[in-house]
Amino acid sequence: MYLSSIIPAGRIQDLLNIAQSSLAPMLQGALHYTIPLTILSFIFGMILAILTALGRLSKIGFLRGAARFYVSAIRGTPLLVQLFIIFYGLPSLDIEWLKFDPFPSAVIGFSLNVGAYASEIVRAAILSIPKGQWEAGYSIGMTNNQTLKRIILPQAARVSIPPLSNTFISLIKDTSLASLILVTELFRRAQEIAATNYEFLLLYTEAALLYWVMCFILSVIQGRIEARLERYVAK
Repeated sequence: MYLSSIIPAGRIQDLLNIAQSSLAPMLQGALHYTIPLTILSFIFGMILAILTALGRLSKIGFLRGAARFYVSAIRGTPLLVQLFIIFYGLPSLDIEWLKFDPFPSAVIGFSLNVGAYASEIVRAAILSIPKGQWEAGYSIGMTNNQTLKRIILPQAARVSIPPLSNTFISLIKDTSLASLILVTELFRRAQEIAATNYEFLLLYTEAALLYWVMCFILSVIQGRIEARLERYVAK
């Protein structure tokens, strides 16, 4: 009643119709691009993160230096600039294998970004494991690599779950930047629809709600995973 006194009833109905008709295209963008982009980027990013974290902890100076440079370069530059360099900048070198379509460009950019930030989480988790765990592995005849793989990394994985879950949730929101390199994900769909009817507030709010719903679902899943992992923590 109060809303109808501010906005005419006909106008409210028009907005509801636009919101309803735009929901399917935005969900399609989320299912076809936003979610796959998030999952692929996180998987590749975590592979990079583990390798980078181990490089930072390596006794080989070159590996430590290369890993430190990679983390510094990625964390010290904006994600949007990195995406533009990959999608718009590299093709200017006129090298065929450096020309990427929008979606692969986004996957590369987000993977590099996740790898740099998550590597510090993984490194901190490994360093948080008491040295006695290493000694326990050595005492039963394990090599350094065996101890790392069978004792240290499983414990570090449990410690790193909460911050890595936050990284994954942040990645979902960051994928909206892919719209600027022509990936037709959720926010890009909202932009395209808004450009035809000029209902920017409605459509961008609808897109924000969809992002929020996805992040909320992931937060619930994160909480359940953490609760399950707590069963294996010594009291």
